[in-house]
Amino acid sequence: GKLEMKTRALLLGLALLTVVVACTPPDEQSTVVPSTPEEFQYLTEQFADLRILRYQVPGFDELDLEKKKLLYYLHQAALSGRDIIYDQNYKHNLLVRRTLEAVVNSYAGDRSTEVFQNFMVYAKRVWFSNGIHHHYSKIKFLPEISPEEFAQLVQGSAPEVLPLGESESVDELIATLLPVVFDPEVDGKSVNLDADVDLVADSANNYYEGVTQAQVEAYYAGVVDREDPTPISYGLNSKMLMTADGPEEKTWKVGGMYSEAIERIVYWLEKAVSVAENETQAAALSKLVEYYKSGNLEHFDEYNILWVQDTESEIDVINGFIETYGDALSYRGAYESVVSVKDAEATKRIEAIAEQGQWFEDQSPIMDEHKREDVTGISAKVITVVVESGDASPSSPIGINLPNANWIRSNYGSKSVTLGNLMESYYEGSKESGYLEEFGYSDEEIELGKLHGTLSANLHTDMHEVIGHASGKIEEGVGTPNETLKNYGDTLEEARADLIALYYGLDPKLVEIGVMPSQDVGRVMYDNFIRNGLLWQLRRLALGENLEEAHMRNRQLVAKWVYEKGLEQNVIERVDEDGKTYFVIRDYEALRELFGQLLREIQRIASQGDYEAGRDLVENYGVKVDSELHAQVLERFEKLNIAPYGGFINPRLVPMMDGDEIVDVEIEYPDDFTEQMLYYGKEYSLLPTYN
Repeated sequence: GKLEMKTRALLLGLALLTVVVACTPPDEQSTVVPSTPEEFQYLTEQFADLRILRYQVPGFDELDLEKKKLLYYLHQAALSGRDIIYDQNYKHNLLVRRTLEAVVNSYAGDRSTEVFQNFMVYAKRVWFSNGIHHHYSKIKFLPEISPEEFAQLVQGSAPEVLPLGESESVDELIATLLPVVFDPEVDGKSVNLDADVDLVADSANNYYEGVTQAQVEAYYAGVVDREDPTPISYGLNSKMLMTADGPEEKTWKVGGMYSEAIERIVYWLEKAVSVAENETQAAALSKLVEYYKSGNLEHFDEYNILWVQDTESEIDVINGFIETYGDALSYRGAYESVVSVKDAEATKRIEAIAEQGQWFEDQSPIMDEHKREDVTGISAKVITVVVESGDASPSSPIGINLPNANWIRSNYGSKSVTLGNLMESYYEGSKESGYLEEFGYSDEEIELGKLHGTLSANLHTDMHEVIGHASGKIEEGVGTPNETLKNYGDTLEEARADLIALYYGLDPKLVEIGVMPSQDVGRVMYDNFIRNGLLWQLRRLALGENLEEAHMRNRQLVAKWVYEKGLEQNVIERVDEDGKTYFVIRDYEALRELFGQLLREIQRIASQGDYEAGRDLVENYGVKVDSELHAQVLERFEKLNIAPYGGFINPRLVPMMDGDEIVDVEIEYPDDFTEQMLYYGKEYSLLPTYN
């Protein structure tokens, strides 16, 4: 599970505002290394609806050489899979990206024109979203130049760097690209979750080819063993194709699809094994290599079990086909990697929550038969991110809970992490935005928000990941949520995890165990969640759009449901003054009870696989947007000049060599997004353009 900023850009992205590569010489990438933290420039630029941030890795220089080498190898493995996410998101993405990079690198015309500047905005949007569909809404975005102007830019670039096929001309390349780039009706959504469409055929992602939703569902109905207590994650690492013999899976592995990139991932992972911190970590990394070579999902389960058991290592990595948000049926996993170092001091807070996992489960308002009798092995920590890649970059999660397999979580436990240095970067890059003054109704709300905003955001993330995703159980004989709840499963799972965090956010237990000073922190959490679900997040949509992304649907679903159910008791009051709308919580304890009621129902839906009830909740509360309120929110945010989505330039690890031996690894902090994307395109472009 993943809490996004996604993000992936998420609930806490706004709450934070209240407080919240290879062995190439360093001069090939613009670098700024601050002498003190105060001089570090977090925000580098804004364009379209995006802002680009940087983040620091405190303590890196103090690590011993073996740990630095381990981080370097894992960093290389992470970036080696970057091409995969582009191709997974859409079959023409690599062709588009390489064409854009060729223009940026070689266009011989005037680069000061408005046309070229608008072209650059489009190129940066493609890099940010790992393709031509918006990273959050999944709707295709279009360049703010004409097809004719686009063609002229391509024609004015060096033919030898354009991604031409063996017999293809520049004009033929342009003819292929124009409908892909400019026609909104051609592959308009990479993920289409609409209730009345074929979720497979009408989604433009590259997870399926020539098959329909009904054919995919029939295929898995024929291969999934419902009686298996330890099922593999069917479809997680493959593309499904229609052949003369029916649907078949094309596995992503060494020797299979994406082999060129996976071979390089394996090369660096094997080097990482040689400098692993301990035997458990070495065994986990070795099993990950075995999985990449075999494509056997049983090996992936074995890897996850070993990975969960590695709780002593200071350095950790997520690498693989993980989250399934990019597949409307939630089978196929997007490539992602997060390389990190444990933040020992900040981890004390999240560990205090994890240690009470059974208490939280026992006190939950869900039905007794849906509670876990033995909350096993919740490992929780705050991490310092060193590099991210694939689905996690540039747009990053701020919290992660893995593995996703319910039986592994029940039998072996899970790891929950909060990405501490990224949350700091969100805050530092936006703390003077003025958004809280604009949307806070009273001086007391504003002051409490400034005082407790960071802690409330951290606690929400901690509890969402640690006790949210790790709680509850499915009734015997009921399939997994992606099977039973289909396109609504991700939204309902995120709502379930959010509701657990919200229900306990006002519990005196959090004061008792020392993770918050008073229940005022919980009240700020409630204020921010309701504002975000009903107001703030609407700034991420163009006027007239409905909610598409699972996390956004979840937040509106929860906020709108509790608002509606509490109308009679005036739990949340809508106040309209001077053309501005505010949602003011009048009874926090009553709101907590409403959160508990909705949590109970959503857990029941998940535990019993009640598709109809889940569909009705999402469609009635989580999809449609109040157009008048939406227009007002856009107007109010426009004057604040806050881009609604944020993403990151990664640090760069550079090995210092003595002959063939690494004698040190230095960290650098690039400050130019375009330069980093071009550098990645040069160093990690491993897949063929036509896959």
